[in-house]
Amino acid sequence: MNSLLIRRHQSRNTLLLLALIAAVAVGLVFWNLDFIKSLYLRKQLTAAGMIIDGGITLIFLIGLFRTIVSLFFYLKEETALNRFVLNLDDEKAEDLLTGIYRRSLISLRYLTMVKLHESKTPINQGALASTLVAAESIRASLVRYINNILILTGVLGTIVSLSIALLGASDMMENTVNVSGMAMVIHGMSTAMSTTFTAILCYLFLGYFYMKLNDVQTNLISGIEQVTATHLIPRFQVHTESVLHEFSGLLRSLQGLVRQMEIAQEGIANLDKRLLQAQDDQTSQVLRLDESIGSIKQILRDGFRLSGNP
Repeated sequence: MNSLLIRRHQSRNTLLLLALIAAVAVGLVFWNLDFIKSLYLRKQLTAAGMIIDGGITLIFLIGLFRTIVSLFFYLKEETALNRFVLNLDDEKAEDLLTGIYRRSLISLRYLTMVKLHESKTPINQGALASTLVAAESIRASLVRYINNILILTGVLGTIVSLSIALLGASDMMENTVNVSGMAMVIHGMSTAMSTTFTAILCYLFLGYFYMKLNDVQTNLISGIEQVTATHLIPRFQVHTESVLHEFSGLLRSLQGLVRQMEIAQEGIANLDKRLLQAQDDQTSQVLRLDESIGSIKQILRDGFRLSGNP
């Protein structure tokens, strides 16, 4: 587990940070509720400001909801990855996917490598990594799009508000005593400020957590690729370098075995020589023994004055 150069609970920490900042934001809203009401709700001559601000807020909430869903997804993926690494470290684990749901990214990577290994297909980690990055980039595409257009919605609100202000200025020019024209100008400028303010705040909030979402995604993919490179590739793929290294070790073992056989053969050859020498010595001793027995027989005959052939 310590060999992984990743943050094991980054998605959980990001969710806690999001909840904390959201709570602070809600507290600030209630603290300045009168100011917010006067800025967005009171003395509105047209509904343009509320419509634009409501649209910006709705787009922001959609992006934020999608960000939270993605963070919870990566929280489950990080849990699965941590469990998989624990199973790798556990020598008693019979199945590496014990306690891991089968649709997790690390589970799919493991099953893919098992299938490639069984079909005798070379494993290309670069291709697997590119496929994973492409698939996960789609998950954050909606958040990325909303993050890109949020600031533009503020610009749109500013343009619409300035158009309202210009209409009021036009009425003032046509009738110098037209009070409604001045009110429309003030309303347009106020709406421009409120829409720009709303868009900037939403953009800053969502943009920060979109960046954190990318960090969580990168952290998870990095962990999966580290596990693949350090644990799964050696398990399923035989590299040329490892084959040559093992073959060199086998040659060294064979050389040692041949040397031992040569020594044994030399020992057997020496033993043959000793056996031949012992056989010659035995033959000589038998001949000498026959001669000695013949001499004894002759002495006995001579001593007892016996006759006959020996």
